[in-house]
Amino acid sequence: MSETAPTRAANITETWDDNALTRGEPTNVIPWEDVRDRVADAGDFWATTVRATGAPHVRPVFAVWVDGLLVSTTNGTRAKARNLESNPFMSFSTRADGIDVIIEGRAAFVTDDGLLGRIAEAYGTKYGWPLTLRDDKAYDAPFAAPAAGPPPFRPYAVTPEVVYAMGVTDELAPKTTKYVF
Repeated sequence: MSETAPTRAANITETWDDNALTRGEPTNVIPWEDVRDRVADAGDFWATTVRATGAPHVRPVFAVWVDGLLVSTTNGTRAKARNLESNPFMSFSTRADGIDVIIEGRAAFVTDDGLLGRIAEAYGTKYGWPLTLRDDKAYDAPFAAPAAGPPPFRPYAVTPEVVYAMGVTDELAPKTTKYVF
């Protein structure tokens, strides 16, 4: 499956120094491919969903980049799953090799068999987590993180709508970029 590329990328750097605001050159951006690859390699993520009350719900998660989607899992009884059932908007954040990245979009529970297979393979490769696909489009596994609860694990994929890549090094900070999909 081909990945969707951003339709827009703009430098959003603003520096306040000596009582003056300086904006970055709009076209001086971090290449999307660099951000995508760093996100794919990142190990730890924070997932934020929205409770029925409108309050945020934030949890540490593992995630994999597959087919242009950021995918994580949850037990169907956990707050993340309940929140996503009523409101699909969510975000992920991570520090990825000199860039703080925030991915905002809509989550959907994955049901496509081909994608489910690629997701299981990606988890095995990245985290050594041996997922077995069940008939109900969820996974079984012999172990999980405490926050994930017991199996079955339902995979949900976030299609990026807006991504912020905030450089945290001297080289990348002046190229802080907002991508719109």
